[in-house]
Amino acid sequence: MIGAAWNLLLGVAWVVLTGDFSGRNLLAGLAFGYLVLALIQPQVPALAGYAQRLPRLILFVGFFFKELLLANLKVAFDVVTPPWYMKPGVIAMPLKARSEFEIALVANLISLTPGTLSLDVSDDRRVLYIHAMFLDDEAELRRNLAELERRALELFH
Repeated sequence: MIGAAWNLLLGVAWVVLTGDFSGRNLLAGLAFGYLVLALIQPQVPALAGYAQRLPRLILFVGFFFKELLLANLKVAFDVVTPPWYMKPGVIAMPLKARSEFEIALVANLISLTPGTLSLDVSDDRRVLYIHAMFLDDEAELRRNLAELERRALELFH
């Protein structure tokens, strides 16, 4: 969080010093600030791991959009074709996420994906109950959801 605040501060300083208050110039300032923080990261312990977050975020967004597109196509195909192939069911998925923020993020990412819906979290916050529209292969669904959770949690560690 400290790195993001410094990056924003450097981006705003760039805008003020150049005198160009456009969005494009702010993006340039943020990019230059990111590069500066990546260069000084080894000397400043508070910035540890900051430079690795942006590539992880970009990879996660690409992964999530791919999963989103595939899920949309699967649901759309099932809706358009006359014989429905869905086999709905509820599974209990063990969570690696521990904080309330991490659990909420994982649950919302799962609910955003068509064909799956987060229903509830156990009282001990170790299990997430998920309704799946296509429960043909439960093991594969668990692997896919675990991969989504792993990549989402990787953004913060």
